[in-house]
Amino acid sequence: MRWWRWAPEKRATEKRAPEARPDPDEAVARFWRRWHEELPRIAARLGDNDPRQADELLGALVAELDPRLRGSVERGAVASYALVVSGAEDPELRPLTDAWLRAAPVPDLVWEYHDSVPPVPDPTEVTVRLGARPVPLAEVRVTARVDDAAGLVDLVVHHPVFAELDAGTTEAVMFLAVEATLGERVAGGRLRRVVSSPTEPADAVDLMALRSLVHRLGGP
Repeated sequence: MRWWRWAPEKRATEKRAPEARPDPDEAVARFWRRWHEELPRIAARLGDNDPRQADELLGALVAELDPRLRGSVERGAVASYALVVSGAEDPELRPLTDAWLRAAPVPDLVWEYHDSVPPVPDPTEVTVRLGARPVPLAEVRVTARVDDAAGLVDLVVHHPVFAELDAGTTEAVMFLAVEATLGERVAGGRLRRVVSSPTEPADAVDLMALRSLVHRLGGP
């Protein structure tokens, strides 16, 4: 599913005066101007299957837009690639990502653009690789408990490989599976608690059944 994702380097927490932050419209305009300038090199890196160098180019563009943003290159729903620039549902960043998306080029057969990580068409067809080891998301099983009054869902997520993984890798696979199924925005709006289990929980269902259950609750 995901080709790669970059994250800005963590920096010491330091409050900056509001005037130190660039004007959002200027930052967005600069991003898209540099995107068009760098696109031939980015396309060449993708064509050469060299994501690390493309990572450096794209990561720098996103960090200049705002270092709190995260970006990723995904497989597109219609286009070959999807460029995602997300504020991870931070309301303070939403005006910036909204402006970024409004100014995006018209999607074509090569690139489409999203301000949150979209779900994949069928997460059960996705295989994650941990080194040389394939981890098919078709083997993920979840138990969902719905709080109808709050419109929220608590999840217990299982994959057979969890029994062999450390906590950090387990969490990464777990949230990748959830995000691939629901997309970042729905997951952020509907999931209250997500925990992993090394054993398959009772009444477990696959990821497509989870998608159906959460979508019945409506929008995020």
